[in-house]
Amino acid sequence: MNTSMSGAKMVVQALKDQGVDTVFGYPGGAVLPIYDEIFLQNDIRHILVRHEQGAVHAAEGYARSTGKPGVALVTSGPGATNAVTGLTDALMDSIPIIVLTGQVPTFMIGSDAFQEADTVGITRPCTKHNWLVKETDELSGTIHEAFHVATSGRPGPVLIDIPKDVQFATGTYTAPKAMETHYRPKVKGDLDAITELVKAIETAKKPIFYTGGGVINSGPAASQLLRELVDATGFPITSTLMGLGAYPASGKSWLGMLGMHGLYEANMAMHDCDLMINIGARFDDRITGRIDAFSPNSIKAHIDIDPSSINKVIKTDIPILGDVGHVLEDILKVWKSRGRKTDAAGVKAWWDEIGAWRKINCLAYTAAEKTIKPQYALERLEALTKDHDRYICTEVGQHQMWAAQYLGFEDPNRWMTSGGLGTMGYGFPASIGVQIAHPESLVINVAGEASWLMNMQEMGTAVQYRLPVKQFILNNERLGMVRQWQELLHGERYSQSWSEALPDFVKLAEAFGAKGILCSDPADLDDAIMEMINHNGPVIFDCLVEKHENCFPMIPSGKAHNEMILGEDVETQGVIDAKGSVLV
Repeated sequence: MNTSMSGAKMVVQALKDQGVDTVFGYPGGAVLPIYDEIFLQNDIRHILVRHEQGAVHAAEGYARSTGKPGVALVTSGPGATNAVTGLTDALMDSIPIIVLTGQVPTFMIGSDAFQEADTVGITRPCTKHNWLVKETDELSGTIHEAFHVATSGRPGPVLIDIPKDVQFATGTYTAPKAMETHYRPKVKGDLDAITELVKAIETAKKPIFYTGGGVINSGPAASQLLRELVDATGFPITSTLMGLGAYPASGKSWLGMLGMHGLYEANMAMHDCDLMINIGARFDDRITGRIDAFSPNSIKAHIDIDPSSINKVIKTDIPILGDVGHVLEDILKVWKSRGRKTDAAGVKAWWDEIGAWRKINCLAYTAAEKTIKPQYALERLEALTKDHDRYICTEVGQHQMWAAQYLGFEDPNRWMTSGGLGTMGYGFPASIGVQIAHPESLVINVAGEASWLMNMQEMGTAVQYRLPVKQFILNNERLGMVRQWQELLHGERYSQSWSEALPDFVKLAEAFGAKGILCSDPADLDDAIMEMINHNGPVIFDCLVEKHENCFPMIPSGKAHNEMILGEDVETQGVIDAKGSVLV
């Protein structure tokens, strides 16, 4: 299909040809021709956000929950610069999104024109790739290439900057199939390296699977293959924050999340293992702790589609470059063909060791009679929502870590959180993107009051589009994680870690035309959560919780995995010996 049309019409046609059904955006002068074309069609739905950062986070939520690329459309200058946080967030967490930005006309670029910014220059470090399109004939091909780059290999955000005169001018539209591309990431792993890993699997006495967001990004088949491999070998499995749901939380081999606020048994197993199989994780500093003490006695295998991730942080003994799904398929084939061997006695003794660590209930806390503990709030949220068709988003902070600890995920793409960048203000707009993608599902954003206020304006979006998103705010009237670090590491000097002017969240909800619920008594919590679930519109749930509760376990910065701080409510039961030097 080679048809003559305006640049603005090309944008809409290219999005249709790429299967896009939703665009999150905010109009402005430099994108009005595109908005005019959106007005003239009914195939693509446009969601009007209240801030460009919200548009990009909503596109991320859409992408994370569907596996399809999300699309955002913003204007030039401040529209583009407001998108930078969302782009960086998507880059850190490998989320495929396409951001279209308007730009001043080509003949005005460099003249400090109204709402001009060097968008390509500004966003080069925070995108997988970006383009400034100066010729209308090149526009459709660039958009198709952008979708290919965003979704192939290690996914990520891309940006296309489109000057206003290019949108007005007429050019020739090129269909996706006619496009040439030079970007072809390697997806099949090296068979010799895979065989070497299988041999290590056959002889390991203390193995562990360490999985990350790459499993989920690879698609549903990768998660199924992972489950088959874990269950067939009987090896324990842990995950990063981004990988939750790839293996079910109810699975018999599940150890829980690892890392700075990971579970005791997961961190101890990572420290003491003799074979670590990293599948689609990047050895993030929240996971590794002190690098020179990270899993010191293990053979380390690393499966990743991004060559720059291998040996970047941790030296790997068995590097395997390729797509997780393809590599897992080949591992299973080779392992089965060699007789499905493992060191059964060694693995059983390993599980006995893990069982001793599990006896330390590292998430134990003491409930309060008249105060809601945040852990209790999430335990009740889990109990009352786990049987629903449920998607969970979070903001960033203590509540995020508690959500990862106390909520269970049985499937991939059900957990949307900001991992690498740790973006406060992410969860609310992300929940809007998730709800748009899954209109009949229960979508809950677990928030802290400080994070939630960063993009509270998106209540307007939720109400306008009648989106029944539930904002479950654990309100401790503090910047909880900041306050915790100040208590533990800065001599209890609480510098600027709370606001003395918080809104009445119930009245705020009502001011937007939504429902507000306040709960401060544990005895009322279940009924209040059910009221939130059963309400058919957007809800702000203000859950007043213990103000100075700390999130444990915690690996202090610069410490090894076996140097965790456990909460004072954790009963060690005499299980800990010199191998687990736990500070209580």
